[in-house]
Amino acid sequence: MQFICYTRCGTCQKAKKYLTEHNIPYEERDIKTEKPTAEELSSWIEKSGLPSRKFFNTSGKLYKDMELSKKLPGMSIEEQIRLLATDGMLVKRPILVGEHGVLVGFKEAEWEEALQGKQ
Repeated sequence: MQFICYTRCGTCQKAKKYLTEHNIPYEERDIKTEKPTAEELSSWIEKSGLPSRKFFNTSGKLYKDMELSKKLPGMSIEEQIRLLATDGMLVKRPILVGEHGVLVGFKEAEWEEALQGKQ
């Protein structure tokens, strides 16, 4: 599994601790230094079953500075994906990508259910 995170993010640190404590193997990728491509994002969105807007880091400074809460509703999915690919700090994290699906953000109960028996 690929664990996409930002090392200074508290939620990412909690998710990493969860993976380690549950002996779930993963490859770590820093979203700031190795931002996701539009192709990766498109694939992850499809695999997750979530709408593209769920991939935006709505609590981030960049999101707020760009006033994206006002702009996203008028953008196509393709435009949203292209925008997400411009800066890893726009992307909600952590993201866990595995062969069985994609998890966005960290909610322990969701991860527990999704990862049950997949170690």
